Amino acid sequence: MSETKRELILEAAMVLFEQRGFDGTTVPMIVDKAGVGAGTLYRYFENKEALVNTLFQECVNDVLETLNQGYPHDSNDSRKQFAHIAKQLVSYANKNLTALLFVDSHVNGYYLDEASQAAYMRLRTFFYEFINQGKKNGIIRPLPADALIAIIDGAFISLYKSCRAGEIEETPELLAGVEEACWDAIRIH
Repeated sequence: MSETKRELILEAAMVLFEQRGFDGTTVPMIVDKAGVGAGTLYRYFENKEALVNTLFQECVNDVLETLNQGYPHDSNDSRKQFAHIAKQLVSYANKNLTALLFVDSHVNGYYLDEASQAAYMRLRTFFYEFINQGKKNGIIRPLPADALIAIIDGAFISLYKSCRAGEIEETPELLAGVEEACWDAIRIH
């Protein structure tokens, strides 16, 4: 099945926004990379802001959907839940690294609208619930949830940037070790 012009525009925009940022990406760059005319872009998106917001919401929703697939919501086993989160993030990154890095680099963008901010808050809420349940059970460190999320997110994003740059080779042993190190960073010893 061939890709639709809308999908071509979204893929081109994601790559450019991730590499060049929002302000460094122009509509002519996007349509050139997508291989479509400017009129085609405007048929699907009102402007560049609408495009970046649509893309941001779709990527965030994809990450959240991936995390929720098979998540042990009914379990009080924080370690089991964390292992699931790590496994799903690795799976997502292996298929959609550009999308993950796009979200990471645009999460505080001044151009994000209410719908994008709400989508991101749903993703944050997933992590808040995991952390707060672990704190309640005396397993997760009593630090602010945002600080604990930053520890995990920072390690994971930096690892994948290093893998992408060829500085580190991604292996199952490396990923298992990083998961364990991140778990050690947030759990009570």
